[in-house]
Amino acid sequence: MKRIAQFAAVMLCLAGQTAAAPSWQGQAGNAQHTGIAPAAAQALGHIAWTTPIDLNPQFSGDELLIHYGSPVVTAGNTLILPVKTGATDGFRVEAHNPATGAVIWTMTNDYTLPPHDWTPIYGPVLTKQNRLYFPGVGGLIRYRDAPDSVTGPTGGIAFYGNAAFIANPALYDKSVRISTPLTADASGNIYFGFTVGAGGPKGMASGIARVGAFGQGTWITAASASGDAAITEVQTNCAPAISADQKTVYIAVSNGSAGYLLGLDATTLKPKYKVRLKIPGTAQDADINDDSTASPSIGPDGDVFMGVLAASFVDHHARGWLLHFDSTLATGKIPGSFGWDNTPSILPATAVPSYKGGSAYLIMSKYNNYIEAGGDGHNKIAILDPTASQTDEYSTAKIAVMKEVITVTGPTPFPGGAAGQVYEWCIDSAVVDPLTDSAFANSEDGHLYRWDLKTNTLSQSILLNAPRPEAYTPTVVGVDGTVYAINNATFYAVRN
Repeated sequence: MKRIAQFAAVMLCLAGQTAAAPSWQGQAGNAQHTGIAPAAAQALGHIAWTTPIDLNPQFSGDELLIHYGSPVVTAGNTLILPVKTGATDGFRVEAHNPATGAVIWTMTNDYTLPPHDWTPIYGPVLTKQNRLYFPGVGGLIRYRDAPDSVTGPTGGIAFYGNAAFIANPALYDKSVRISTPLTADASGNIYFGFTVGAGGPKGMASGIARVGAFGQGTWITAASASGDAAITEVQTNCAPAISADQKTVYIAVSNGSAGYLLGLDATTLKPKYKVRLKIPGTAQDADINDDSTASPSIGPDGDVFMGVLAASFVDHHARGWLLHFDSTLATGKIPGSFGWDNTPSILPATAVPSYKGGSAYLIMSKYNNYIEAGGDGHNKIAILDPTASQTDEYSTAKIAVMKEVITVTGPTPFPGGAAGQVYEWCIDSAVVDPLTDSAFANSEDGHLYRWDLKTNTLSQSILLNAPRPEAYTPTVVGVDGTVYAINNATFYAVRN
């Protein structure tokens, strides 16, 4: 009865609230997924504190095949972590004092994962009105106000209607799952993908949902949003991106392998734009892979970037491609040569002093070259020019791809590997800091690195843990410049 009573409570009027904008809202930092640091990053001097991000990590041999959700940082510098508590399910959110790591408050959650291979992201979001939202069971959206305080109002919202949930909670608990991180726009509306399993509510199918700042829900099936009856789902882990003018939400949908990037009306979710995602230089469908954490990123000019794989995983050395479109998705532009499991960060061109091209902004991307898929193992990270091209060196076709501005190779040889083989970079989204001309990336060699974009060197590093093959994780910078990283199921706070 307690759960049902929560839905009968009067919603707080968010529109009248004012608060400083969150430092880091959630996945890739903001609704455009640019990954821009809110403050000048501190030096990687020492590990100030750590805490488990996974209380029961599950290994496949030596690999940790899980995607951990992004930390959230409030304007008041409270750090909020999504934590996995069970072996195969079970989550909570924890608020921490950023100076000491002390827990301020904890909320255990009833969220259950959608169908998956690698464990998907559990991704909360903080609105600019200072409300924390996080996924719950049955497709419910939980919330917590006053996240900087020890206590605060809490509640829940069913995007398909509170009355429907109250009438039959067991039905929704069994069949409806939130399947992407949450994204919030400037007005406090949130967006996400969801799945509906067998035996779900009549007339309901997997799709995209919006919960307004006053609690009103809107949703559309993936098939209706795409105009294609064969489309069955939103790509797992694909956090929606919101255009800077707040009018369009971008998200990827598929039939389980191939599909579209969509642009939907941000108020009604009515379809506006779509493009079939293809491998560059071919008519072949790209792979919209549910093990990937690729989400759309939006440039300052409105261009949209989306990572995909080739139809065969090993093609293009399993690097995938970063597809590139104008804001209407009608015009394809120069793609990037890497897209697998990567949400690219976007930084002003001035952050790379050596750059002499004509673009106002550049792209920071993971740039691994997987030896198990025919690559040489010379794994890199890269700054790319979205307006200039070079011939791709990793495909048999002479495809024009984004020009490399600077790249840097991982420094640690892989034990027993081929000549030049180094550990992979294990980031799904990397924080970029134009105030210090830096980017920060985790490596599977167990280190966190500072990439100095002025000198194109890995100018600082700090050992977090022993090497561990694993799924990719985010890096974040807080209000006070503390650098946050996740490695080997552990969260690290690093500062001077």
